[in-house]
Amino acid sequence: MAYGLPLKADGDEKCLSILHAVEETVSRQLKACKAPLSKRRVIEDIEPLQTNLNLEEGFCRAVLCRLRFRKHFYHVLTCMRRPQGKGLELAKKHILSCLSELDSMLKSEELLRQNCACGTLENGVEDKTTASGCQPIGFDSMLNSRSAAPTPPRAIKLLSWKKAVNYFQKLLHDLEIICSYSLDPVYENALRFVVDFQKFQPDLVARAYIQLLLVQNGKLYGRETMFAVICKAALLPEGAKNHDIQKNETVAQLGQLLITLLRILCTNTAWQRRKLGKILQDWRIIYVQLELAFRKEFGDITSTSIEQNVCLKICKHILVWVEEQTYWIALRFLLLGFELELYSTSEYCMVYWYIYVILIKLAEKTHLKIMLGSDSSRRKSRKKRDFVKDVGKDYQIPPAVLLLQCYIYVAEGLMMMLASLRNENKSFLCVGPFNSEHERFIQHFELLQKACLPDLASYFSFRETTAHARFSTLSMYNCFKDAQRVAKELRGNFSNNPEKLAELRQIEQVAEHNSVALNLLSRLGALEPSLKISFEFTHHQHFAVAVVKRS
Repeated sequence: MAYGLPLKADGDEKCLSILHAVEETVSRQLKACKAPLSKRRVIEDIEPLQTNLNLEEGFCRAVLCRLRFRKHFYHVLTCMRRPQGKGLELAKKHILSCLSELDSMLKSEELLRQNCACGTLENGVEDKTTASGCQPIGFDSMLNSRSAAPTPPRAIKLLSWKKAVNYFQKLLHDLEIICSYSLDPVYENALRFVVDFQKFQPDLVARAYIQLLLVQNGKLYGRETMFAVICKAALLPEGAKNHDIQKNETVAQLGQLLITLLRILCTNTAWQRRKLGKILQDWRIIYVQLELAFRKEFGDITSTSIEQNVCLKICKHILVWVEEQTYWIALRFLLLGFELELYSTSEYCMVYWYIYVILIKLAEKTHLKIMLGSDSSRRKSRKKRDFVKDVGKDYQIPPAVLLLQCYIYVAEGLMMMLASLRNENKSFLCVGPFNSEHERFIQHFELLQKACLPDLASYFSFRETTAHARFSTLSMYNCFKDAQRVAKELRGNFSNNPEKLAELRQIEQVAEHNSVALNLLSRLGALEPSLKISFEFTHHQHFAVAVVKRS
């Protein structure tokens, strides 16, 4: 809808050619400014940009950096739209050029402000939309208020010059992070990249481009089919991705559900949490449908037992992976509540209880998936006699499961500490004139309850778990010390992974500070009414640290 405005349909290519032409003209003008007087007379076809020739060079540079910024920014967006991430390296080069031109634009601000035609500005340029402080030429911010009838007038608040430059700098840095991604075909790594990228609070443009990169033509990065991604994530052998089971309608639906999940993770935090809560039921339903479809298919198999065993193995791996993924979504749903500040301090006890029970199930499914994967690889690579001997070897828990165990200890410790404060000090109780603790429980976890995640998790089981918590028993079994111990043991497993090491350091800091607070509360407890207790997120975004002070 153009609202009567003559918008030409020449497209971006026409725009780019015009930018090139104007840039060439202004570049010639800049060279003419810098040339000696004897050479300037030769260039007679070039008109100055303004009357004061002493300022000509500065104005030429100011115009050029703006033209070049638009040209490079156009190339950034064009390169990032190329299929399968083939334009990311070139986009990075244009991003560096954009940032360089932005710096040049900032340097030109003083020249434009001092020599603007609109004279001295009384209110400064903090809220002005141009570097000079003058009104922008050829643009009216109130245009849509007058032309978008019959809708109510919508006043547009334009970004100031400074905020606009900051916005583009932030956007370009976010796009640079996307361009630096290695397009790792491992699904868990792609998932982690998207979650970590959201910590930078990217805006709509950056989130749209990461979604475009992740899902192209129904494939991951436009390269790997979703069934191949699922097989790799479920730790199936390489040849499983070519199995005919991918033609099953329910398996195809699982692939579409995975695409939906990736797209949801690229949205803003509030929308993401709302959609994750709703998609949980879809993942529970697809699990049941897959189980029924696999049983039906096994009933129809008339081929050799070897082929049937291969199908059984694939089905078992996929079902375990679907369960693991479902609990990961549930955990992400709960953790996003902290980022959106949806929980009050009095509700932390029930929230950490729910995180605790979800983490236990997630660790269980992750462990089972890894064991199935390692079992398959051992059977394939070793003889039967060697395999029997291998079963008797020392068994070690996988590092991924131990990392989840660290979080389980921290969540359990926080839950029991808060429960003890409620039971002994009568603090952090869910009391209020509007709704009861049970009603708050339903409000926060209704979507998890509808999806039965996990089974038998209810408000009454939460109350039963926390009803008898006391500081005297917590001091004997300090979960935070266990978290510290496991985190220190895991350092060697992640010595080549700086991100995991930073994550372990965060866990250690949370556990260490909470362990000190727990020991202090265990010694004093309810006997010291002057103690003031609060919870802060100084070391981790989702796991709080207890701060004990004397009032």
